[in-house]
Amino acid sequence: MKTITAVFLIALSVSYLLTPWVRQLAIRWGVMDIPDARRVHTEPIPRWGGLAIYLATLVGMLAGLTRLYLLAPNDGIFWQRAVPFVGLILVGTGVLLVGMWDDRKGFSAVIQAGFLLLAGLVVQLFGVQIEGFAAPIGGKFDTAHWVPLGVWAIPATALWMFVISKTMDTIDGLDGLAAGVSAIAALALALMALQAADMLDQPYPNWLIAISAAAIAGAAGGFLRYNFNPARIFMGTGGAQFLGFMLAGLSVIGAFKTATAFAILVPLLVFGLPLLDAVNVVIRRALSGQPIYKPDKRHLHHQLLERGLSQRQTVLLLYGIAIAMAVVAVWLYKRAIG
Repeated sequence: MKTITAVFLIALSVSYLLTPWVRQLAIRWGVMDIPDARRVHTEPIPRWGGLAIYLATLVGMLAGLTRLYLLAPNDGIFWQRAVPFVGLILVGTGVLLVGMWDDRKGFSAVIQAGFLLLAGLVVQLFGVQIEGFAAPIGGKFDTAHWVPLGVWAIPATALWMFVISKTMDTIDGLDGLAAGVSAIAALALALMALQAADMLDQPYPNWLIAISAAAIAGAAGGFLRYNFNPARIFMGTGGAQFLGFMLAGLSVIGAFKTATAFAILVPLLVFGLPLLDAVNVVIRRALSGQPIYKPDKRHLHHQLLERGLSQRQTVLLLYGIAIAMAVVAVWLYKRAIG
């Protein structure tokens, strides 16, 4: 637990210290979010805050992995266990860089989707894959049986990575919303991993999951100092999709690997808020005859603003919903493995 706490604090500090520098870099390169009819802010705000989040996550993960490396019986065993996490951060780097380029130049929705799906395929080469799910036989949750996906594991994993990455990007419409929700989801994944490591006596890969999730939570938390209303910098497409991609990957390595009746429900709850928002938007756009990929103001946070809530009130309310869903997910997970 001391290692997990240290990783969180390291990532928090790095993000806190680097974000002002990244802000100046974005201003120098002219990477600004210009207000329009769909956006809430009224003046240009620098993007690229995702770079600070990425670097803080990387430093935190390296610190935690170094600690586990020193405790490992030998190099071979350590690297065998660390491969999925190294692959996740490597492919996540590509997601960040493409997103940052999108922040500067702007890509079509098709190109964005294509790259995220490709990233979801490539990361599977490192062992990050939804191999199956647990289904209750005869309606009893305590007699769940593992159902392998076989060849369908490849598209299922790619689709999951795409959906979480994209939904985390789409909720990044208010100051501090995506960063806060990401931190909440990361802490939930860390708690579940620590529970599994203790109750199932499975230190690996759960320690690695907890370390990675703690690094993400710390990085997002440090960034919030500058991103909460009134925001001085946005994480941009690169930051939001990087956070979503990393968290989706950790859920694949962790929650989806648990052969319990809640193996699908738990990660759905962890990412409940962005998924709920995405479903709401898709349905409303489809019913109105509008293309589902076209940006608009149908998101949950836009609807709450229209009802008279301030930005801060809306964000805090959505934080509360995300926390409630995360608590239920952690409780179900504990019940499942206990």
